Amino acid sequence: MNAQHAAWTVRLSSKSRRQKEKLPPDIAANLLALLIQLELAGPVQPKWPHYGKLGGQKKETHHCHLNRGRPTYVAVWRIEDKQIKLMEITYVGTHENAPY
Repeated sequence: MNAQHAAWTVRLSSKSRRQKEKLPPDIAANLLALLIQLELAGPVQPKWPHYGKLGGQKKETHHCHLNRGRPTYVAVWRIEDKQIKLMEITYVGTHENAPY
């Protein structure tokens, strides 16, 4: 495997780990699917609903919706280190409480 196609490491912050435990089962399954996609393809995920890069953030921060309808659940992640391909999920929860 060459360096350009190496998998990313994705970790959950302690806050997002606690949030994950409170998710409905179907949303938790979608989060797992997102984690796998992030590891394989990196931080840019245009196939996920309402994916976007968040502006005004200190680090490169992205988000997407984990479901359609209400309540809408979102995930927010940021690139911690491009060199070693490290990302951190910083928020998983309802759209209303998202940090953006």
